[in-house]
Amino acid sequence: MTWRMPAETAAQERVWMAFPSDGYTLGDTAAEAEEARSTWAAVAHAVLDFEPVTMVVDPGGSAGGTGAPDARATAAQHLSAGVDVLEAPLDDAWMRDIGPTFVLDPAGRLGAVDWIFNGWGGQDWASWDRDAGIASLVTRAAGAIPVSSLLVNEGGGIQVDGTGTVIVTDTVQLDPGRNPHVTRARVEAELARTIGATHAIWLPRGLTRDQARFGTRGHVDIVAAIPAPGTLLVHAQNDPAHPDYTVTRELRAVLAASTDAAGRPWTIIDLPAPARLSDAEGFVDYSYVNHLVVNGGVIACGFGEPQADAAARSILEDAYPGRKVVTVDARPLFARGGGIHCITQQQPATA
Repeated sequence: MTWRMPAETAAQERVWMAFPSDGYTLGDTAAEAEEARSTWAAVAHAVLDFEPVTMVVDPGGSAGGTGAPDARATAAQHLSAGVDVLEAPLDDAWMRDIGPTFVLDPAGRLGAVDWIFNGWGGQDWASWDRDAGIASLVTRAAGAIPVSSLLVNEGGGIQVDGTGTVIVTDTVQLDPGRNPHVTRARVEAELARTIGATHAIWLPRGLTRDQARFGTRGHVDIVAAIPAPGTLLVHAQNDPAHPDYTVTRELRAVLAASTDAAGRPWTIIDLPAPARLSDAEGFVDYSYVNHLVVNGGVIACGFGEPQADAAARSILEDAYPGRKVVTVDARPLFARGGGIHCITQQQPATA
């Protein structure tokens, strides 16, 4: 059977998310836990203005954490009645990575790729026994045809245009902690089989913070997005004091030298980073590229900088004509290792 992952701009049935229960995503204090829950809820409610949202909620949480004993009640306090809830045990709340990647067959039937998830390369701070089962759970709940894969991969590690192009990184798909024995050719063959990608663009790495200990080792969804065929939105760090000043120029050069699956050179739109360079943990990877496209809208990351946030919103409005751009403060997400795109997963509409 031939499968194809649609562009993120294609019509959607709903967006899937996971509510943070207990563990490292919540933080070390009650205030940090409340910040995380409120931010996940804010994203869900922003999406809900455009299309349905299903939130996977751990009914009990885990022992020894900062969350309420009954995570179900805690979630109910934060989520409106309009958010659909599906209960299942969770380790974490990054649905882009723990959930399935939805695909369609030529008849328009829904499939879902269940990548192997191993905590972003078996990192010693991560736990994933529960999260490894979320993709199959969501697949069943969505009524999708399961598409199995032996590739260790996450949804944040790929960007597609829906017409055969996929962007990946050496440090994710070829990560020894993920796929120690694969080659580029084997990865490309598996991406062709599972998501219909016939043309892969390989980036050498990701952003600096994402390469650090608590990062994903190079997810592409904070580096580049594809708003339309032949067009790229690319993260640009324009302050020479930040190490990503050099990194983003190197990555942009790789993309500029490539073509899409149809052989077209890219029209590249730079999406400048906000002014803030660092937090208590080091250089930040604040990126407006990490947005979510929904039916008639875009849910954009905000970083508490009115001028930079407005400039990014304007660029996104031009890149996605006819869609309303809504900004949600994403600083609590990035402090925990991701952004709006990372905590969501779109389910495409079927024929």
